[in-house]
Amino acid sequence: MAIDIKNYLSDNAKGMKKSAIRELLKIANKPEIISFGGGFPNTATFPVEELKEVTAELLDEKPEKILQYGATDGVPALKTQIIKRYQAKGMKCTEDNLIITTASQQAIDLVTKIFINPGDTILCGLPSYLGALQSFNAYRAQPIGIKKDEEADVVISSLIAVGKKPKFIYAIPDFQNPTGVTMDMEERKEIIEVARKYDLYIIEDSPYKDIRFEGEEFPTLYSMDPERVILLGTFSKTFCPGFRIGWALGPVEVIDHINTAKQASDLCTATFNQEIAARYMEKGYFEKNLKKTIVLYRHKRDLMHECLSKYMPKGVTWTRPSGGLFLFVTLPEGMDATKLFDYAIKENVAFVIGEVFFCDGTGQNTLRLNFSYVSDEQMDEGIKRLAKAIKKMI
Repeated sequence: MAIDIKNYLSDNAKGMKKSAIRELLKIANKPEIISFGGGFPNTATFPVEELKEVTAELLDEKPEKILQYGATDGVPALKTQIIKRYQAKGMKCTEDNLIITTASQQAIDLVTKIFINPGDTILCGLPSYLGALQSFNAYRAQPIGIKKDEEADVVISSLIAVGKKPKFIYAIPDFQNPTGVTMDMEERKEIIEVARKYDLYIIEDSPYKDIRFEGEEFPTLYSMDPERVILLGTFSKTFCPGFRIGWALGPVEVIDHINTAKQASDLCTATFNQEIAARYMEKGYFEKNLKKTIVLYRHKRDLMHECLSKYMPKGVTWTRPSGGLFLFVTLPEGMDATKLFDYAIKENVAFVIGEVFFCDGTGQNTLRLNFSYVSDEQMDEGIKRLAKAIKKMI
């Protein structure tokens, strides 16, 4: 007789939910489907020749080092390069308050792990990044969503009144996933003031900040208050997603606890990948390739806007991000993106249903589109197919 696993699962495991995006990719993986679903960087941005050069150099110079285990907190050469980048922007960054992680998703998970007990509340955007919501749910936190930053003060005050003070505020200030919107300076000041008023940490998720097309560059929340902000970064959108390299930058005592939690998680992020990334940055290839990436993604953003304006029926609206990889579409009131998805698949086009980004279950008439990945021809045809599916529902 087979064992019933349900009788053995932990309460945490029972609370885990599959990624709606990962499940969608299974459906959208058919060659005839044009998918705007994943957050995939464009393969044209992958620096293949430079990586061949760097990898060959390192294998010749120190194979015994780059193929060995590494320190939990990261390879010194890579930490040095990341520190230089932040210090050049006037930010506080040292070896002691920086840790390399297996992409920023692990950093989110480890931060949640060290702070959250079952039932603890967290404040986040409405909508907010699905991967973060997954980690929050896995540790049985209760994420509370806010639509506008000015609501934070009232919401936190009401939570404290019933003994539910949030453990931290989770924010994506630049080119937010899924909406693509960016906090202005006043909003950044406001969230810092609220965190100080109620003595809270802020988790600043910053995977897209370097991919700016236009507009004013605002300071990181971390630079505004390094004692209460934990900044999470990654190379997945600006370098190589397959390397799975990310990091956390924050107060030394927080980084120390993340380090301990990481030891039990994976011992260390792949040394080979870190050494390659460090040498790649040392040679100046990172900044050079980033400029090309920004030019390409700006073009992709502009093209998607042109296609949306050309094909979408009246009543459909969308955001215009000044950077990043995504924009957010809002359908006319009363329309359901889940039902639209079925229509869209029949038209051989896919997207991510917006509802999965809302921790309160709202957002039924929204969807997220990725503009970085598909070819220009697929972009035009895909938006045309999506518009056709929407018109069938209206």
